Amino acid sequence: MMKTIAIIATGGTIAGQGSASNYKAGEIDVNSIIESIPRINELANLHLISLCQKDSNDMSEKDWLDLRNLCYALGNDESVDGIVITHGTDSFEETAYFLNLTLDIDKPVVMTGAMRPATATSADGPMNLYEAVALACDEQAKDAGILAVFSDTIYSGRDITKTNSIKTDAFKMGEFGTLGYMRDEKVYLQNMPYRLHTYQSEFAKKDYQILPKVGIYYVHACCDPELLSWMLDCYDGVVLAGSGSGNYPKTTQDVINAYMGKAKIVRSSRILEGAVFDSEVFDPLNKTIPAYRLSPHKARILLMVALANGYDDQALQRVFEYY
Repeated sequence: MMKTIAIIATGGTIAGQGSASNYKAGEIDVNSIIESIPRINELANLHLISLCQKDSNDMSEKDWLDLRNLCYALGNDESVDGIVITHGTDSFEETAYFLNLTLDIDKPVVMTGAMRPATATSADGPMNLYEAVALACDEQAKDAGILAVFSDTIYSGRDITKTNSIKTDAFKMGEFGTLGYMRDEKVYLQNMPYRLHTYQSEFAKKDYQILPKVGIYYVHACCDPELLSWMLDCYDGVVLAGSGSGNYPKTTQDVINAYMGKAKIVRSSRILEGAVFDSEVFDPLNKTIPAYRLSPHKARILLMVALANGYDDQALQRVFEYY
């Protein structure tokens, strides 16, 4: 028997209209994309749901929560075997990581999108969607957390990062490679995620109505320490997108050392590869929490979710090390 796969459309370039260099995202209905892939109905029975039609830059925290709730409902629907989510690429990795942390289901969840709009010459969306549905049908995708498919490649929702603004092969997982490959509908998984995810995550069984306010302070030459002071006063948490291994100027360090408020501070790096650890040089008073391998925007999401659960400094240290 063919499996039933729910496809949740949220807009993005995959539903864009225009030329490859000049288009509006989220303009085309997902049904039109499905009709452009003749063999996709041979893979599974498809259940199409349009959640929203947005450029992914406009995806809000409320959209994350709505998407999570919809996925949870589908995950508990016995008639649904897996879920595919179409999403814009610009904030793709943020949504993927949020779901990876908070979605309490063990069915396959595969995200995909496109770098060229649906109306462009050689649009990449149809093939990506075809392979995403094939992966969602495969038993190997079960218990793997949030997965993503682009350009015949399988990625982890935790580690996927957009690294190119033009090419169709726009995503990577940094120095740790990929999880596997697709060849049309054939799945070749070679690695599996080892970090806690989805139903394994301590954040997955919580109810989220609203998420704490967390911002990112970008470190650069002559960065304004007054901006950091303002953010610490106005936000529940601040992630430092530091240079090198989470480093920053002395003016930034002075603000951190003097700060006595309640906002939590996480040190991450703007560098694609490597990691951030505790530092006696840049944080001698232990005012910050290292983000380890997480990018600034993913560290922000983990901090938001952890603060929503009331985690203290010790608990934050633990979750940033293990998630």
